[in-house]
Amino acid sequence: MRTRTNARALFSTLLLLVALGAACKKPAPQAPAPTLPPPAEPPARPMVNLQASPTSIQRGQSTKLTWSSTNATSLTLSPEIGAVTAEGTQTLSPQDTVTYTITATGPGGTADASVRVSVTVPPPPAPAVHEPTLQELFDKDVKDAYFDYDKADIRADARDALTQTAQFLRSYPQMKVVVEGHCDERGSTEYNLALGDRRAAAAKQFLVSLGIPADRLETVSYGKERPFCSASTEECYMQNRRAHFVMGK
Repeated sequence: MRTRTNARALFSTLLLLVALGAACKKPAPQAPAPTLPPPAEPPARPMVNLQASPTSIQRGQSTKLTWSSTNATSLTLSPEIGAVTAEGTQTLSPQDTVTYTITATGPGGTADASVRVSVTVPPPPAPAVHEPTLQELFDKDVKDAYFDYDKADIRADARDALTQTAQFLRSYPQMKVVVEGHCDERGSTEYNLALGDRRAAAAKQFLVSLGIPADRLETVSYGKERPFCSASTEECYMQNRRAHFVMGK
């Protein structure tokens, strides 16, 4: 009986020693977790800028494009220009309104920039206004005085013509005039020279009566030597019987 009791005590002691040994045993250290490298950053996106100066021109004028970029490996400028450097300038003369676009490409993607240049068409030049010369004005406003056959009297129509001539001469007070007396072909040379002289003198006197100074008017007779019309008809004779005015020098 005592022997069984001792055996049980011994067994309990052994169990207690095993439990104490297990409790005092340290756990084995664990290996540290491996360190992973940080994730790689994505490539930077390209940036591009495009400007025009000026942005409004008339056809035939020029504008200057200026651009710059970052993070780009290639740039294309359109329309019609093509590849360009990372930054630069270019002077252009577009004929019509146009939008220029630059595209920058790089590892990080693409980027665009645009600028619009307005082109206006200038109005056509005004037609040149012809300023008439003094001779043209003289020829237009100074009228011949016509006479009846073998007469030197101032007719009604001659009065109207000489009145208009006087009005023109008053507008140009420094102008001097030669009054030529002419006749038709009938009669002798000597007779027609004298008749032409009377006609020139009559026209001069009428202008003087209208206020034109006599020293501005010189008279000369050509008789029948310088006909305006050469046909031997009454119609031509009428045109040749006249006091004709020439601008003096």
